[in-house]
Amino acid sequence: MAEEVLLFGTWGSPFSRRVEMALKLKGIEYKYIEEDITNKSAALLKYNPVHKKIPVLVHNGKPVAESLVIIEYIDETWKHHPILPKDPYERANARFWAKFIDEKCLAAIWKSCFGEEKEREKAVEEASELLKFLENELKEKRSFGGETIGLVDIAANVIGFWVGVFEETTGVELLTKEKFPKLSNWTNEYVSNSFIKENLPPRDKLIAYFRNRFGIPNASK
Repeated sequence: MAEEVLLFGTWGSPFSRRVEMALKLKGIEYKYIEEDITNKSAALLKYNPVHKKIPVLVHNGKPVAESLVIIEYIDETWKHHPILPKDPYERANARFWAKFIDEKCLAAIWKSCFGEEKEREKAVEEASELLKFLENELKEKRSFGGETIGLVDIAANVIGFWVGVFEETTGVELLTKEKFPKLSNWTNEYVSNSFIKENLPPRDKLIAYFRNRFGIPNASK
C-alpha cells in the first residue's frame, strides 16, 4: 500500500517551510495543501482542532501538529538521513535549542520588528541577548548540526532567512556581522546552500506581504 503524506501549510510560514525541508531532506513524496489562514479549510480544522493552525502533517490519515513535533515524527518514521543526533545527550541538546528558538527568540525578534514603537528598543536588546546564546552555541561548527543540517538548523531557518526579510521590511537591524560573526556566517552559508535555497519562499514576495500586512511603505531606493 502506498503511503499517503499530506502537508497543510502556508507559503510564507517558516514553520511550514521547516517541515517541507525535513520531508525533502528525507526524499519523502508528499502532497502540499496551501491554506488561507484567514479562511481555514474544514480539513485543517478537522485535523488540528486544538490549535487550528498550520502546519499539519497527515500520514496515512493520522494527523501530527506543531512543526518541531512533526519533524521528530518524520525523523523517527523514516530513518535515513537522520535529522536528530543519535547520542541521547546531543539529541536532548538539539531539542533544547530548537525549543529555545521557538519559545524565546521568535517573540523577541517579532517584537523588535513589528511591536509597538515604544517597546522596540528594549525588544532589540532582548533579541540581541538571546541571539548571543545561539552565537556561542555555534562555536566553531559550520552548522548547529556539526557538518550536516540538523534539527536546530531547520528550526533556525526563521533566523537564517526570515530575519533578513524583517530587517529589510522595517529597517530594524538585528543580525549584524559585527555583533554576530558566527551567526552571520551560518546565515550566509545556510541561504546559499542549494537545497535550502530552493525550499525558501520568494524574498520579494515575502517583503511585499509584510509591508502590506503592517502598512509599511516601500523604503526609498
